[in-house]
Amino acid sequence: MTEGIVLHPDGRSRCWWPGTDPLYVAYHDTEWGVPEHDGRALFEKLILDGFQAGLSWITILRKREGFRRAFAGFDPEAIARFTPAHVEALMLDAAIVRNRAKIEGTVASARSWIEMGGAEPFARFLWDRVDGRPLQTNRVSRAAIPTADDLSRDLSKALKTRGFTFVGPTIVYAFLQATGLINDHLVGCFRHAECATLPGPAGLGAAGP
Repeated sequence: MTEGIVLHPDGRSRCWWPGTDPLYVAYHDTEWGVPEHDGRALFEKLILDGFQAGLSWITILRKREGFRRAFAGFDPEAIARFTPAHVEALMLDAAIVRNRAKIEGTVASARSWIEMGGAEPFARFLWDRVDGRPLQTNRVSRAAIPTADDLSRDLSKALKTRGFTFVGPTIVYAFLQATGLINDHLVGCFRHAECATLPGPAGLGAAGP
């Protein structure tokens, strides 16, 4: 068996990382690696990946609905209006990860998202980095997957320049994988071929069949 591929009881071979947790497996099968076109959904995922830093993704996944409630459905326009009182209230909210720097950074990132022009410009800013077409990595083993690459380092720098926080190269690489700008399912995983057929946003680059 290819290193990093696990055969599950349902007969499907999957990437190793979701283990057997039903919530994690469902996320792997239906969300991770699917090209995300909506700029607001991309904002949410970028913020959640920032909160993940130092933690496991399953921790964030289990709290995702709590995060959505706490951060106004990840509406950047609403988050940008958060006051210090909002921040203090969130520091008492056990439904999220209570990290002051990350909470305050979310407010700063929401304001940066607005300054960039909102959902469509933000999505285009990201997808232009891959010429509008998901990158197909075709990796065959767990060891072949990096924690960062030139793309994530360049995008990290660009996001920081625009005022986004908690967007280091490793966080950005995880974000690119999760939102389908990079198809990093291992070749032996049943989702690799499925995600490879999914297009990027219409009208960008050479996306899609």
